[in-house]
Amino acid sequence: MDADTIHQRRWLTLAVLSLSLVIIGLDNTILNIALPSLVEALDASASQLQWMVDSYVLVFAGTLLTMGALGDRFGRKLALNVGLVIFGVASVFAAFSDSANMLIVARAVMGIGGALIMPSTLSIITNIFSGAERGRAIAMWAAVAGLGIVVGPALGGWLLEHYWWGSIFLINIFVAGVAILLGLLLVPESKDPDATPLDPLGAILSAGGLIILVYAIIEAPSKGWTNPLILAGFVVALILIGLFLWWENRAEHPMLRLEFFKNPRFSAASGAVSLVFFAMFGSVFLLTQYLQFVLGYTPLEAGVRVMPTATMLIAAPLSARFVERVGTKIVVSSGLMIVTVSMAWLATTTIDSGYGHVAITIALLGIGMGTAMAPATESIMGSLPLAKAGVGSAMNDTTRQIGGALGVAILGSILASSFGADMSSVVAGLPPEAAKIVGNSIGGAIAVGTQMGDAGLPIIAAANQAFVSGMSTAVWVAAAIALIGAISTWIFLPAKPLDEQRKRDLYRDLSSADDSGSVSK
Repeated sequence: MDADTIHQRRWLTLAVLSLSLVIIGLDNTILNIALPSLVEALDASASQLQWMVDSYVLVFAGTLLTMGALGDRFGRKLALNVGLVIFGVASVFAAFSDSANMLIVARAVMGIGGALIMPSTLSIITNIFSGAERGRAIAMWAAVAGLGIVVGPALGGWLLEHYWWGSIFLINIFVAGVAILLGLLLVPESKDPDATPLDPLGAILSAGGLIILVYAIIEAPSKGWTNPLILAGFVVALILIGLFLWWENRAEHPMLRLEFFKNPRFSAASGAVSLVFFAMFGSVFLLTQYLQFVLGYTPLEAGVRVMPTATMLIAAPLSARFVERVGTKIVVSSGLMIVTVSMAWLATTTIDSGYGHVAITIALLGIGMGTAMAPATESIMGSLPLAKAGVGSAMNDTTRQIGGALGVAILGSILASSFGADMSSVVAGLPPEAAKIVGNSIGGAIAVGTQMGDAGLPIIAAANQAFVSGMSTAVWVAAAIALIGAISTWIFLPAKPLDEQRKRDLYRDLSSADDSGSVSK
């Protein structure tokens, strides 16, 4: 595919790459809406439900840097197609899982596919677009990718009402197949023109450190943040990550150039992206349960009621235009302030608030995410040499996943602790086994209360109140963290990108690759 053809087809290529990414957002939100159904279908415990979400996040976050580097080395289109195949095949196993543990393993394999897909799409876009067009393309990529987040709950709810729970994974096979076929025709191959030898030690240290870190974050809510295993996990993770940074600073051919972090457009924007996903993953994890358990909606009804996040599809494309006028700093920090307001509004939810209160939260969250996420992503990618787009994209995606994992783990931990404390007096008169179930989660409390008939109504009422109280506490924490992110972004994120000469000075040893991304057939 020659350069003229690539240029002429660049917007069609963007559409295909965005479709490839839809599969990731679609899968995550569909699974969230199906969690209550999986309690019954697979007899899944609260811990297993969390691992159905987080096994994917664990592997995804742990292997992103390695997969991004492989894409730069061997070809991003190749990495994209391999990732789509892995994701599709693993989805088949997920759909026909006969136990919660089998589904958890299938989700982990899907994480490998996702780690190949996500950085490949963004790095190819960075290479085929330039200037103001790149910012607009990334904004559209973020908006279309968000389509999966918006459509997923409603689609998942519809599938759950008409078919068995495994059908939520079969949709992935269709999307992956279409993306592969169109990609063969419209997506050009690109790679680092000055590809250096691989960095196997760096890959092992980064994957090991990130996987152990995310594992400790995920398990901390159930085991306790001061549990010896959790503390050991954090210590080992920090040691491995420290060794990774030490090695990358000394290796002849490092996987991640640490000089990238000298540019505040890279480091400050990475922090902003992480905080946006902290709020999104954590709040969606709580909201899907609130809509179904407290407000009593079916999966389809709950899915439809999450769709006000479609405001993200409007805000993301507009954010590129705003950046051209007022700069990245104002737009990203404003987006984080909107996220802060949405979290603060959600924190005022009561049992009697109703869906209207939640709808305002969801709409504001979509606007804030779309406003902050697209320009922050463009800031990260625009601050790097094109030849290193794969690793840069992977770094961007890693911050997303770690932020999301922290959001689910920390907010989930706060909710669980608050719920258990509030339900302690309720479970005091119950048999030990029933008391454990009731005090563990709102789903368990409702199940036990329903079995008890009229006698269980006080248990259900107490569980609803305890859940809403715990959710409020957790979301106030999310609001505070988003506010810190908005202030930090305002202080540290530059309004405009570095010019090419200053970028060359910053990445002096990469100057030969600065203007080439090797886009080819």
